[in-house]
Amino acid sequence: MTLLDTSAAAAAGASVAARAPRRPVSPERIAAGLTLLALVVLGILAVREVDISIPAMVQSWGNAENFMARVGGLSFPEFGDLVWLIALTVGLVLVGTLLAAVLSVPIAYLAAANTTPGNGWRAAARFVGVLTRALPDVVLAMAFVLMFSLGTLPGILAIGIHSIGMISKMFADAIEQIDEGPRLAIRAAGGSKVQEFTAGILPQVLPSWVATVLHRNDINLRGSVVLGYVGVAGLGLEMSYAFKALNYGKGLGIALVIFLLCIVMEIVSSMVRGAMLGQQKHTRSWIDRLIHPRLRPADAAAPAGRPAWAATPQTAVRRPWTAERVRNTTGVVIAVLVVIGSVIVSQINWMDFFTFWAKLPEVAAKFWPPSFGSYDASAMFLAMRDTVAIALAATVLTLLPSLLLGSLAASNVAPNSGIRGTARLLLVGIRGIPELILAIVLVVITGLGAQAGVIALAIGGIGLLGKLIADSFEEVDRGPERALRAVGATRLQTYASATVPQGAQALIGHSFYMLDTNIRAATILGIVGGGGVGYYLLNASQGSRYETVTAIVLMILVTVLVVEGLAMWMRRVFR
Repeated sequence: MTLLDTSAAAAAGASVAARAPRRPVSPERIAAGLTLLALVVLGILAVREVDISIPAMVQSWGNAENFMARVGGLSFPEFGDLVWLIALTVGLVLVGTLLAAVLSVPIAYLAAANTTPGNGWRAAARFVGVLTRALPDVVLAMAFVLMFSLGTLPGILAIGIHSIGMISKMFADAIEQIDEGPRLAIRAAGGSKVQEFTAGILPQVLPSWVATVLHRNDINLRGSVVLGYVGVAGLGLEMSYAFKALNYGKGLGIALVIFLLCIVMEIVSSMVRGAMLGQQKHTRSWIDRLIHPRLRPADAAAPAGRPAWAATPQTAVRRPWTAERVRNTTGVVIAVLVVIGSVIVSQINWMDFFTFWAKLPEVAAKFWPPSFGSYDASAMFLAMRDTVAIALAATVLTLLPSLLLGSLAASNVAPNSGIRGTARLLLVGIRGIPELILAIVLVVITGLGAQAGVIALAIGGIGLLGKLIADSFEEVDRGPERALRAVGATRLQTYASATVPQGAQALIGHSFYMLDTNIRAATILGIVGGGGVGYYLLNASQGSRYETVTAIVLMILVTVLVVEGLAMWMRRVFR
């Protein structure tokens, strides 16, 4: 077919589509659209309420200059101590993430619609995922510090349990998207449930599962900073000691080390993903495509037919050690050694697992029943409302920059590879800054209050939401884009008429995920003066009023459940 034929066909298809009668819009879709509009309006009102003023921030720059004058210069721990702290932090984060990955497998199996034994099991598994996402890791660490000895174990368990929420959800989504053919064939041949999973499901979902775990490990490394404020060993604890002792030079020096470590870990994770998964479009992140931009599709790189070593059973038994096999085996050995090294470096006191049971009733009695204590209930609900307003304002401020950067980072939208690479590099750099450190710097400039929390969340959210948007836009059906270009549409027209409409559902889902994340993050940023209910959470924890901590966590849980329900409804309606 010639280009002229293609253009004529595309034009004819567009003409037919224009004459086709439109389906009536359902009342539920109208209600969902109005709800979405209302949330955007509330977010804009929240931005106005925070009263972010760039001129005022410029005028407040003197505060930052005075602060830097007091700092005098950055300082760092001794080299040996710094290396040990880095190894300790990376070790506990990796062990915690792997713990979450292992626990998420059965939860995801029960939560997936095509593998769950029943609706009751599915609802229970989904609730576990939402519950673990709603429980802030700093609150979990606070409880585990009371049950276990000080060190890395409270941080490992807090990271592990909190990460189940995201990992199990992504695992379950991957299971629901598998090709059912292999699993049904194993069942028809009399295979057991275990065989269905290991032979029919696991090989299909393993690539995306690995990508999810690596991505979550990067998130946990940035989140580990705040755990130091409740006694978890590592760089975060040293930074908290430095700031509490007014040694700002050392505190900011450690913050710089954490930032560089986050960037390095992001690149290392990308290299691993590129080596293992880079040839699969749906598992490659934006940094994977930046570091490995020219990987060929797997089906194009592999020769047709079986490899020579698998031609017969005899040759398969004596499989040769090709360069690819040596590389894969070396990678597996290195991964196992890294895990073993992380467990050793973490210095887990295994006896704590046998002794904490005696402390469990005492600790549970401290956290239950929930009570606001000396705080007025209306003040607590108002603080929770402020936290939601901070999250909404940050999400609204994040949307447009994320859409712009995410679009420019997508290969099918960016005008050229240079702009695409620059956009991806910006996303990586933004994601490398932990929100807690950014909030501390902004509190110094703007003072205590919601303004610092909103700006910190908005800037941090650009990296995450921009990445999700870029991945979604790159995975849309290219057919409509090619058809529009064939009839002479500009790049902007193609983007507005084909790319964005196809990615709209994913954009809505990602925006609600961003709101969900910001609600929890806003709570944590309140610990360093970012406003909202986090201020009361900090006071309650420092005053050992754990029943108040429970009451605050329950408010967060209810809020997250509402957001999760809205997100599920929106995804279903706009499918």
